[in-house]
Amino acid sequence: MSYIENYNQWKEYKNLDSNLKKELESLSEAELEDAFYMDLEFGTGGLRGILGVGTNRMNIYTVRRATKAFGTYLLSKSKAKERGICISHDNRYMSREFAITSAKVLTKMGFRVYLFEDLRPTPELSYSVRSKHAIAGIMITASHNPKEYNGFKMSYNGIHNMFGKDVSDLYYVIINGIYSEGNGTIEYADIKEDYVKMIHNHIDMGNNKLKVVYDCGNGTTSIIAKDIFISNKNIEYIPLYDTSDGNFPNHIPDPAVEENLKDLKKKVLEVHADCGIAFDGDGDRVGVVSEKGKYIPIDKYMVIIWRNIYNKVKNKKGFYDVKCSNVIKDELIKLGIEPIETRTGNSYTKKISYENDYPFGGEYSGHLYFRDKFIGNDDGIYGGLRLVEILSNKKTTVSEELKDISVYYSSPEVKLTVEDSKKKSIIDRVEEYVKNKGYTYHTIDGVKVIYPDGFALIRKSNTGPNIITRYESKDKEKLKQIEEEFTSLLNKLKEE
Repeated sequence: MSYIENYNQWKEYKNLDSNLKKELESLSEAELEDAFYMDLEFGTGGLRGILGVGTNRMNIYTVRRATKAFGTYLLSKSKAKERGICISHDNRYMSREFAITSAKVLTKMGFRVYLFEDLRPTPELSYSVRSKHAIAGIMITASHNPKEYNGFKMSYNGIHNMFGKDVSDLYYVIINGIYSEGNGTIEYADIKEDYVKMIHNHIDMGNNKLKVVYDCGNGTTSIIAKDIFISNKNIEYIPLYDTSDGNFPNHIPDPAVEENLKDLKKKVLEVHADCGIAFDGDGDRVGVVSEKGKYIPIDKYMVIIWRNIYNKVKNKKGFYDVKCSNVIKDELIKLGIEPIETRTGNSYTKKISYENDYPFGGEYSGHLYFRDKFIGNDDGIYGGLRLVEILSNKKTTVSEELKDISVYYSSPEVKLTVEDSKKKSIIDRVEEYVKNKGYTYHTIDGVKVIYPDGFALIRKSNTGPNIITRYESKDKEKLKQIEEEFTSLLNKLKEE
C-alpha cells in the first residue's frame, strides 16, 4: 500500500484521535510520506519510534495493533490468559496512555492484566513478571532515546525479548489479522517494596565510608533510586537530576554517551565523590564516572567486575558484544576466563546469558547481566550498586581498580543516517569490499575487520535508520587511517 493510500485511510477515519487529526492536517508533503510510507517496524524487543500521527509513528493505533498481535502470539503458550501479562511505563509523553491502551486491548482478548498504578523502571517490571509468574511483560519506553521517541517493549517467559523467528511470527499475526476475543481482568500492581528488598539482598556492603553521586537523568529511576540507595549509614548518596521529567531537560538519558555525563563528572569532582553512577530513561542501563571525574566506558567497568569475581565463579566464560573494546578480551584471557563475543542487542545478550548461565557479561551500551549472585534481568541500578559494593569493601578507588589495563584508542560510536531499505545492501557491499581487500573479518553482527591491534566495526542499527561504526587501535595514527578509510567508503555507498 502506498503512503497516499495509508494517508487517505487515516484521513477518512471518523473516530481519529483529535490531536492526531490536527497533526495530520498540518503535515507537509515530505512529512506525510515519512509518516505513512511504511509500518513502524519491530526491532529487538519491540517497537520504537517518533511520537506522532501515521503508520510509521508511535501512537495509540500502532500500540493497539502491536498489542493485539502480541496477545495473539502468546495464546500458543501454556495457560497464557490465566498467567497474565504485566504492564508498566516510563515517564515519557503518552506512556501512561499507551500502557492503559495495551491493558484494555488485552482484557478484551481475555487476558489477566497486572497494570502498575504509576510509572516504574524496566527492571521492576521484569521482576514483577518473574514474581507473579506472568507469561509476559510490556514496557512502554524508548529507553535511552530523546524525548520525541516512545516505544513498546515486549518480553515473555520471564526474560526473553522477541527477535528472529518470534518477530516473524508476530508479523504473520499482524498481516493476517487473526485476533482472539474474551473477557479478561485488570489488577493494579505495585511490588516496589519487594523489588527494593530483592536488590538489597543481593548486595553486600562493607564498612568503608563513601560518597557517591547518582544521576537519574530525570528518567524513571527517579521514583525509586532514593529507596534503594539511601540505606547504608557509611555511604553518602548525592542525587543529580532525580526529579522525574519526560522532557529530559538536562541531558539525553543515555549513559553510554560521555557528553551526557558532563554534569555528573563535574559533580563528582565538586563534592570529592568516590564515584558517579548514571542511568538511562527506563533504568536498565548504567554509566560510570571515576573519582577523578573520568568517564569509564562500560567495557572497562566490566573489567573491574571481572577482576573482583573471577576467582569466585565456576563457569569460566564471559561474554561481551562486538562494540566492546579489545580491553575486555585481553583482561578475560589474562584472568583465565574464556572470552565470548556476541551480537549487539539486549534481546540477544539476555538470551545468551540465561541459556549458558554465564556468571557475568554485558554490552557497550550499558546493559549488564549478573548471575554470580543476582538472577535477574539487566538492571542499571543493581549494576551501579555492584561498583559501590566493591569500593565499600576494599581500600581502593575506581582508578586503582583499572590499574595496568590495556591501552587502546577508540572512536566514539558514530551513527550514519541511511534509509532502512538500504541498510542491508550497504553492509553487504562493505563485506564485499573487505573480502576483496583480503582483510580478516567476521560477520557476527555486521562486518568487523580484525587488525593485529584493533578493529573496524560497521553494523546496521537494530532500532533506527542508521549504520553504526566504531573503530579501535593501539596506535593513534592507525586509528585515524582506519576511520578515514571506512568513513570514505560508507559515504560513497550511501550516495549510490
